[in-house]
Formats: sequence, C-alpha cells, structure tokens
Amino acid sequence: MLHQVATSAALSAIHKDLELTLEDGRPIRVPGLSLGDFGDRRFLADHQLSYPYMAGAMAHGISSVELVVAMARTGMLAAYGAAGLGIERISSDLDELLSRCGERTFAVNFIHQPQEPRQEEALVELLLKKKIVRIEASAFMKLTKHLVRYRVKGLHRGPDGKVVAQQQIIGKVSRLEVAKHFWSPPPTVLLDELLSEGHITPEERELAASIPMAVDLTIEADSGGHTDNRPLVTLMPQMLALKQELQQRFAYSSELRLGAAGGISTPHAALAAFAMGAAYIVTGTINQSCCEAGTSEAVRQMLASTEQGDITMAPAADMFEMGVKVQVLKRGTMFAMRAQKLYEIYRQYPSLDAIPAKERALLEEVYFRQPLETAWQETVAYFNRRDPAQITRAEAQPKHQMALLFRSYLGQASHWATRGVAERKIDYQVWCGPAMPAFNDWARGSFMEAVGERRVALVALNLLYGAAVLHRVHAATLQGLQVKGREELLQPRTGQELQRLLQEGGQR
Repeated sequence: MLHQVATSAALSAIHKDLELTLEDGRPIRVPGLSLGDFGDRRFLADHQLSYPYMAGAMAHGISSVELVVAMARTGMLAAYGAAGLGIERISSDLDELLSRCGERTFAVNFIHQPQEPRQEEALVELLLKKKIVRIEASAFMKLTKHLVRYRVKGLHRGPDGKVVAQQQIIGKVSRLEVAKHFWSPPPTVLLDELLSEGHITPEERELAASIPMAVDLTIEADSGGHTDNRPLVTLMPQMLALKQELQQRFAYSSELRLGAAGGISTPHAALAAFAMGAAYIVTGTINQSCCEAGTSEAVRQMLASTEQGDITMAPAADMFEMGVKVQVLKRGTMFAMRAQKLYEIYRQYPSLDAIPAKERALLEEVYFRQPLETAWQETVAYFNRRDPAQITRAEAQPKHQMALLFRSYLGQASHWATRGVAERKIDYQVWCGPAMPAFNDWARGSFMEAVGERRVALVALNLLYGAAVLHRVHAATLQGLQVKGREELLQPRTGQELQRLLQEGGQR
C-alpha cells in the first residue's frame, strides 16, 4: 500500500521523470511534462500564450471583460462575447479590455449575422479602429466580405519577403464545407468587391491570395448554443485529413492548426482531444457557471445542477427564419418548448394578422405579456437604434415583421437569464451542452462543486493538470504498472495546491 501511495504521488508530480522497477524486475520510465507540452507549441508562440487553452465566446457578454482578463492574466486565451450587444457597449468593453490586458493576448467574437449584415460591417469598422488583432469567427455558413476585409486589411511583406497579416482569425466550425472556406485564401469575388469599394488596396488584394482566411480553426462538436451535435471522435479525423489536403494544395508558409471544442469539461476529454491531434482545446458551457461569467447567480445555480438529459435543441434567435437551432438547458425553463411553438406559428401563417385568435391570445398572455401591437412598437424602437433597414423591410413584408417580433422574444429570453429577471425565469434561454453535466459529475465531492468556487482560470488549470496526470497514468499502465485510485488523482485541486505543484516544476 505504501508503494502504491508513493507511486500515485509520483504520477501527480507531473514535471518529474518517474523510474520504477516492476515486481518481475522490468524497469519502467514515465517522462515528466509541463502543461505547455500539450498541443502545438507554435500556437503558444504565435499568440503569446503559456497554455494551449481557450475559453470560447459566449454571446451577450457572458464571456465578460472579467472572464477575458482572468484568462489573459493566466496566460490563456479567451474571446469576449460581443455577439448580440450594441456597438456602444462593445466599444466601451474593448476600451476596458485594452487597458486591463495591456500586452496580454485576448480575442473578440465575430458572429455571423446573415439577417443583419450592417452589424457585421459596424463591428469590423470598430475592430480595425481599435486595432483589435484577433477575433473568433463563429456561426458562419459562408464567408462575408466584412470578415474578409478584417483579415486582409494591412497585409504587407516583411523584411524576409513573407506576407505579414496584422489581423488573425480563429475560426469555429462544425462542417467540412465551412472549414474549407476558412482554410482557403479569401474568395476572389469578395476581394474584388472590397477593392472596388476602396476598403482594401491593390497590394492587399494581391497578397491575400497567399494566405488562408484562418490558420487556426476550432472544430465545434456537440456544444451549447449553435451546434450540429457532431461527435468529436468522428469529426476530428475528417478535419485533420482536410487540413493536410489544403496545406499541400496551397503550400502555405504557416502550418494550419486544428483546435477542439464541444464537450471538453473533464481531464479525460481534454486528454482525448490532445491525443487525437488538437493544437489547442476550447471550452464554453462550463465557463458560464464560473464567477467571472456575465450572467446571473440564478443561471449559475441552474447550470451547476444540470444532469444528462437536461438539455435540448431550440430555434436560434439570430437565424430564426432559416430554422437553425441552438442547444439549451430545458430543466427549470420552458424556453425550448415556447421557442419551438413560435417557429411553428411562423411557418404556418403569412402575417401577424393571420394568426387565429386562440394562438394570438397565447402569445399575448404567456409569451409577450402584453398586446402584440405594444410588443411590436418595442421591437421597432430596438431596430431603429440597431438597424432601421429591418423595419423598412418589415413594413413591406408582413412575414418579416412576424419574424422580427418572434426573434425579440428569443433574444430577450437570454437577457432575462443573464440579468436574473425573477418573474421571467420560466422563459430563461440558457445555452448549455453536454459538457456541463459531465463537469458537474467530475466536480462533485470536491471544493469545486460549490458554484462560488468555480473560477474560470482555476477550472482551466485543473483540466490541463488532470489531463497531464491522466497521461502519466496511462503511460505507466501501458508499461505494466497497475495504478489504483486513479480517479482520486484527477479530482479538482485548489488554487494553492495547483500553484505549489506547478511551481515545483517551473510552470508558468
């Protein structure tokens, strides 16, 4: 038993080489490693990071300034959740991020808005103005000229003759056909359009042909929010093969990289992603339950009690008319069922006036809690500030008017959740994937079971550290050592414990 305890302690000292002799006399050796050894070290160098870990964006500022700063100060990457916020709010938060992060690395989310292209244009103008050099591009089904403009603007040749890109895109996709767009050079038709509009120069147009839209591409498996519910173990090999194909076809000077997201919430999942070839890993849902997330305490408590079977799919606010869905929490809220009802009404009737009296009463009494005329006027006021062209279109197209009104419920449902509006709890939209219940099971019985102890950087370090311990356990097991109590080795450790263990090995 003493030998077993000693072996367990040695395996948890991840930076130290372990040399043992088995009962049959065979020697074994388990090499030490640092947390920065995982993934692709070029990812760390290019983005000036200490760890191959990213906290992906969560819309409406859930990936808050506090969350991004906490990750940046730990040497990890995080994307600010700009999606769904007004330009004024985004601008103010970017100023704070630039001030508090200094030279540390962070990213800003750039979400595809097919129904509101002017919002994409306004965001690009802001990002370029404030010299934001890194974005996470998500929910894109095809490239837009605004995204291409961000990538191409400022292209030039360095002293060595290589093309230098001032702005970096980290794409997030779940489909091979979309991945091809990001790992290919910008489309010539969009480059020509940007050139004719004066947004890029002839030199930038020419140099764009030699770079990919994104070097780093995150594949998003079964996740919270926008998702195709794809399993990582089948999606990853396909994407790796595509990466190799496009790398050879275009002969880029920089090696393409693949990150992994979706369901990564335990040391087992983190190690599996790295073992399959991930250059870095990305978490999302689990960060929403952390103290720094820009959401309410009510939502954190709901997430902390989430179990398998408590999640479902519901219509997405930003792509409502297209039938796109997001994965959300269903336990404790009726949002998913009500959102689906709205989509069915939208598909069935040509206008608000055509909705039968019974259905209309349901909308007014349960969903909007006011006459539809009043709810519509509030929607008009919102879009007059955000994108007046939407109202002009709605006045000419009754179907579009209905879509805007129904989207207002979907959008407000997430704001009610983040603000913790008690009287609207039954309508909360909480983005949630299967990572959350897996994380809760892993944290159960440890200090991190309590919501107040969940801090985003500490969660990240525990996932990486646990993956390192598990890697060493597997290495020892493959050589014939039987390691008992391996799950105890993987339990979350406090900040002081981790600091001691990592400082012993010279970890940053």
